[in-house]
Amino acid sequence: MSELVAVAVLGGLTALLATVLIVASRKLAVDEDPRIDIVEGLLPSSNCGACGFPGCRAFAEALVGLAAAPSGCTVSDDAGRQAIADLLGVSVGQARKVVARLACAGGDNVARVRAGYQGARSCLAAAQVAGGGKDCFWGCLGHGDCARVCEFDAIVMDAHALPVVLEERCTACGDCVDICPKDLFSLQDTANRLWVRCRNEAFGDGVLEGCEVACTACGRCAADAPAVVRMEHNLPRVDYAAHPGEATGRAAIERCPTGAIVWVDETLGDIKGGQAARVVRQSARREATT
Repeated sequence: MSELVAVAVLGGLTALLATVLIVASRKLAVDEDPRIDIVEGLLPSSNCGACGFPGCRAFAEALVGLAAAPSGCTVSDDAGRQAIADLLGVSVGQARKVVARLACAGGDNVARVRAGYQGARSCLAAAQVAGGGKDCFWGCLGHGDCARVCEFDAIVMDAHALPVVLEERCTACGDCVDICPKDLFSLQDTANRLWVRCRNEAFGDGVLEGCEVACTACGRCAADAPAVVRMEHNLPRVDYAAHPGEATGRAAIERCPTGAIVWVDETLGDIKGGQAARVVRQSARREATT
């Protein structure tokens, strides 16, 4: 009999709790703005996070709540952003174009490897084996993890196993930043045209044995454009808050002997200074021998 009483009590409690939960869910329910579903449908469903929100749904909620502007979606085209703005009765907003930039120019025609790597064609895997085998510890390993992870086909590998970012396709999702084991990618405003294509922190001309286009920390760029460039850890650091224009940028790059600091032209791409040594070799450099 006691067992039947216990079962009855538990059953009663279960029914009571279920009733309480049902009533609470109805009383405490918050009606969701139906526009959220519509806005989410107008977004590209890429969930890339480039807008600063964890996904398109979260961005749609922010848009409806007027906590974000349609221009924040870098994947949508102009028509898509305008459709959202029209639906919500807001302006599209001013979007600044942000893209991924690579801090390395050491393709296999200018950068030497000190040991052959045999294994999975992956930068992440290669980096676990003595740093990847490249003479320059900081250099791009060239196995293309960044290109493979990019959902927008915004990164291609050039003829010298070096990633090239196609700025018109880049959405600044940051996947390449996250996957690169050498931390060579960063997200940059396209207005930042003065760029250092190197992360080598070694000093002196000896670094050229490992990479012909490496920064040697000569400091000429900082001497010629002190208002926007300073030397830090044997590398030029550009002060983008100073808004270096083309004239200042050209002054900074002009005497760089290796072309490690460049002016990124919207049409022509990387422009090196007049005193940068020309890269002649188009074939891969041989492995270093001991």
